[in-house]
Amino acid sequence: MVEIEAVCGRLAALRISDAALEDLRDTNAKCHAAVDGSNPDAYYLENERFHRIIYEESGNAFLAQEAYKLHKRLKPFRRQQLRFRGRLQQSMGEHEAILQALSDGCQEAAAKALRDHVAVQGEKFQRLMTTLKAAAE
Repeated sequence: MVEIEAVCGRLAALRISDAALEDLRDTNAKCHAAVDGSNPDAYYLENERFHRIIYEESGNAFLAQEAYKLHKRLKPFRRQQLRFRGRLQQSMGEHEAILQALSDGCQEAAAKALRDHVAVQGEKFQRLMTTLKAAAE
């Protein structure tokens, strides 16, 4: 997922429309509101929209479709990591970096920001699984 998102971001940095950038800003504002309201469920819904826009703006229908499928498959795991203390705020900061890179049209910065953002989710999930395993023992 990390590399698929990075490729989507790299391509979107070249191809994203002004309208899609506005949609990303709107989605990001709604993510901020969810963080302010300590509402991880609302955040997750807007987070899905945020990533979906990036997939679509890659301009590669096959890649976007594969990203959607994998995102759907990983959804239960991605959602849980938002419950870690401080993760909503951290994710929000990562979104800001992604949005800035896309706004600037900087391919490598967009790819790196998305790679870092998704990799952190995997780390958080790994920690969750370790905690659950320890609790079950």
